[in-house]
Amino acid sequence: MKIDDEEIVDKLSNEGIDLSTVNKRATAFVIDDMIISILFMIIFFDKFKALSGDIEGMVSFMNSIFLYMISVKTLYQTIFIGLYGQTIGKMVMKIKVINVDYLDNPDFFESFQRAIGRVVSEVVFYLGFIWANFTPSRQTWHDKLAKTIVVDV
Repeated sequence: MKIDDEEIVDKLSNEGIDLSTVNKRATAFVIDDMIISILFMIIFFDKFKALSGDIEGMVSFMNSIFLYMISVKTLYQTIFIGLYGQTIGKMVMKIKVINVDYLDNPDFFESFQRAIGRVVSEVVFYLGFIWANFTPSRQTWHDKLAKTIVVDV
């Protein structure tokens, strides 16, 4: 069943659920990315320290761990959204991801779809995120793909 933006907004309004703002989502995004970046900085501290000042070496190293970073981001998003409907950043910002059909946490498959779509949105110059500014339901590409929406808790 395909549901359009106005139907989503009406459904949420009828249930007394408020859409999250784009600013809250952006802040949650930054918090989550900082968490993952700090994790990688801790794991690879010795390598980063050894490469300090060597720009070419640092770029080469970052390219070599790119797939690991994508994998960790995907796993982080899938697990947290699948279990809680929230990542740590979303918990801090008091927002939550829900399925548009049954208004509850997405299942793990939907969470995985959303996580993959999120990575694609990042790789394509964040266009999938920018999209949310131009739809009444504030859905990003990855929200559309997984049939999810982000709401205030």
